[in-house]
Amino acid sequence: MSLSTPKFNAEFQCIKEGCGRKYPLNEIIYTCKDDGELLEVSHDIEELSKLSGKQWREKFDSRLGSIHKPNNSGVWSKKEWVLPNIADENIVSSGEGNSHLYDTGRLAKELGLSGLFVKQCGISHTGSFKDLGMTVLVSQVNQMRAEGQDIQAVACASTGDTSAALASYAAKAGIPSIIFLPANKVSAAQLIQPVSNGALVLALETDFDGCMNIVKQVTQRKNIYLANSMNSLRIEGQKTISIEIVQQLAWQVPDWVVIPGGNLGNVSALGKGFEMMKDLGLIDKLPRICLAQAANASPLYASFKSGYKEFSPITAKKTLASAIQIGDPVSVKKAVKILQKFQGVVEIATEEELSDAAHRADRYGLYNCPHTGVALAATFKLIESGNIQKNDKVVVISTAHGLKFTEFKVQYHKGEIPNTDSRLINRIVECEANIEKVMKVLESRI
Repeated sequence: MSLSTPKFNAEFQCIKEGCGRKYPLNEIIYTCKDDGELLEVSHDIEELSKLSGKQWREKFDSRLGSIHKPNNSGVWSKKEWVLPNIADENIVSSGEGNSHLYDTGRLAKELGLSGLFVKQCGISHTGSFKDLGMTVLVSQVNQMRAEGQDIQAVACASTGDTSAALASYAAKAGIPSIIFLPANKVSAAQLIQPVSNGALVLALETDFDGCMNIVKQVTQRKNIYLANSMNSLRIEGQKTISIEIVQQLAWQVPDWVVIPGGNLGNVSALGKGFEMMKDLGLIDKLPRICLAQAANASPLYASFKSGYKEFSPITAKKTLASAIQIGDPVSVKKAVKILQKFQGVVEIATEEELSDAAHRADRYGLYNCPHTGVALAATFKLIESGNIQKNDKVVVISTAHGLKFTEFKVQYHKGEIPNTDSRLINRIVECEANIEKVMKVLESRI
């Protein structure tokens, strides 16, 4: 008797232990009706387990480099683990994922590590990892609209990257988008992206947390759909980062993964990806996780230092890492759960530390955004403290393309960021078009 073909399925489930109430994915809901807790997308692990770990590895490997939809996307090539029941014609994709795992080479050697890799999630259509989650969320909305649901628009609060991703994917699907941004707190490169894609952009005289409060009220109307990471559809796309990392390391698990965190959806997403791989037999161990925060916006760090006995939201101070300038993260409970399971730690980086770390790594061929600088600074500190040990293999998550933060780069190399390492500053040399003077400069520098 032959085995029946697995019937994969996914649904929303309350994250509160002891509750676990479930809801269909096409229901417009963001928190549990019983206790108000966040939801997560729950997969039928029993059905997924009908394929062995070896079979899943072979299946995912067979789809690498595909030119055919939906497998040309790094997210949708893992469709069974993401949204197994969505119709292919309703998938809204821009070929996201499959991003490069950058081997730092000389830097890893100097640090005494067996490997230091930077997962370049910002090498994506809108220049950030947010594309990975937004393709899933907008695809689900697209399917719901195709089924006749009255969803007139999608909306989000953002410090930049989420708005760019939402506006782009919504525009591709022909769905109106609404963006709430904190006024004068978003880089020009990030601000112009949703504007260019035709989104309705509202700049509010508040911070991200204030924008988040507004969008939660707006999306109480069932015909405006919430696109922030408290909507766990986003997590399903972002968790594929973990699968890609391990796949790119020939299915070997790194010792550490260092993740910059603001609203804390990404740490829960990557953790979930690793959990699913272990539960389904693709890997046999979990990495340790470091959640890296900017010191000016580090409410989880304070909670970590107290053993997570309590968590108190703060008013985040201005930081160069503007996308994680968040004092009241919505995914904090999910993040703590993952950090505890993964022997995780929380580390912080000052403005000087994140700036120097970003530009120190740039000297090895990278071009880091300030948020990646936060993760790199945390990595360097963990090496110095002995938490990351010699010969460990470490993966740092880069969340956005450095070109979105040109002002940050210019300020650093002009020496305009106080108390940074002057040895890393590389000033442009102005020189007359005279061979003798040019040679004099060359002789002094080489």
